[in-house]
Amino acid sequence: MERSYVIKPELGKNYPVISHGKGIYLYDKEGKRYIDGCSGAVTVSIGHAVDEVVEAMYAQGKEVSFAYRSHFSSDAVEQLGAKLAEWAPGSLNWTFFVSSGSEATETAQKIAIQYWQEKGKSTKNRIISRWMSYHGITMGALSMSGHVLRRKRFVPLLEDYPAITGPYPYRKPEGMSLEEYGLQCANELETAILRVGPDQVAAFIAEPVIGATAGAVVPPDGYFQRIREICDKYDVLFIADEVMTGVGRTGKAFGVDHWGVVPDMITLGKGMSAGYTPMAATIVSEEIIETITKGTGLIMAGHTYSANPQSAAVSLAVLNYVEKHQLIQKSAEQGAYLLQRLQELAEELPLIGDARGLGMLCGLEFVKNKQTKEPFELSKNVSGKVIAKAFEKGLLIYPAVGGIEGVAGDCVILAPPLTITKEEIDELISILKASIESVQQELQEQALIG
Repeated sequence: MERSYVIKPELGKNYPVISHGKGIYLYDKEGKRYIDGCSGAVTVSIGHAVDEVVEAMYAQGKEVSFAYRSHFSSDAVEQLGAKLAEWAPGSLNWTFFVSSGSEATETAQKIAIQYWQEKGKSTKNRIISRWMSYHGITMGALSMSGHVLRRKRFVPLLEDYPAITGPYPYRKPEGMSLEEYGLQCANELETAILRVGPDQVAAFIAEPVIGATAGAVVPPDGYFQRIREICDKYDVLFIADEVMTGVGRTGKAFGVDHWGVVPDMITLGKGMSAGYTPMAATIVSEEIIETITKGTGLIMAGHTYSANPQSAAVSLAVLNYVEKHQLIQKSAEQGAYLLQRLQELAEELPLIGDARGLGMLCGLEFVKNKQTKEPFELSKNVSGKVIAKAFEKGLLIYPAVGGIEGVAGDCVILAPPLTITKEEIDELISILKASIESVQQELQEQALIG
């Protein structure tokens, strides 16, 4: 290949060049086939090269691809907004369209602060979030993130938002039930609000299932119900970051639906457009919109590509495809099978400490010692080695490292397209097992695993 002028994730690394994709598979220019076992970045929820989406893309492109949101609305945008209002719980009927998950969470942050200003409570401008969380890479979104590794280079520029512990059932205290543990973690929010002062706190943000920091950590039942109670008690908005968990990924329309909780805002991205176009959204409740409408009548947010007709048409086609093919139900059913196969691997292989997940969002955690749950130091790059070996064998999986205070925690995410079949899951598991066994043998030879 000629010299590249593209800034890639790892400078100096030679990446294979993608050729095409179909279904759960991707093919590079050399003809090598890969199972997309993580939907790219937990994004390509309906698989690659779906005809209906490509046709919608072409049809909208023939009409108009761009119209600035300050000048026009469009049929595609209006229909997508109506579709999301159908999907979203409670009174979450209003959508602000952006281009990425980071923009969506930062927009939610801004709307929360503006909402309280419009209510005459301008001191309520702090966001509380959890350690072991990730809400995006822009400065506002990163301020809300408790991803130690991604924060540390920019700490002087960030707000000090992460304040409480996220629930981590695999590492809960001995002798404590899951329910007790979940309530203990949730009650930290009340403590944090009281310490800061309820008159200072605008919102609390959390992922229904923790993704990039810890590999598909599912909270105990009762956790989010208690979070909702605390937010209501102290007049704090609850923002559910569903960028990774939304649009059927966990086997429900939204992750919070598993616990019957209605947030005040939901952020979406990734699976909303299934990777066919850059698109994301902040879904907002009637109460918030009514308050701002009666006040300034203007939400102070927006980007050049916000409410872009081309992306809206594509995303609408994706949601229609999900409905038509009952992919939310398939995510629940096939996800249960995927998790079962991963748990079988965990029983068999000493390197795997835990297999967990919800729907088609699953994770593995690698440990030195299964009995003590002792983690590896990040310098050993265990997750990286498993990912590299899987890539070599034709399987793509997603990293989720550093969840233990940024010094340890080796996890990977398995999140294939919701369209995957049992036979394809078996093929995925076969490659994954061989990859982990290879790394496991290397670690045993180095006496790094007990």
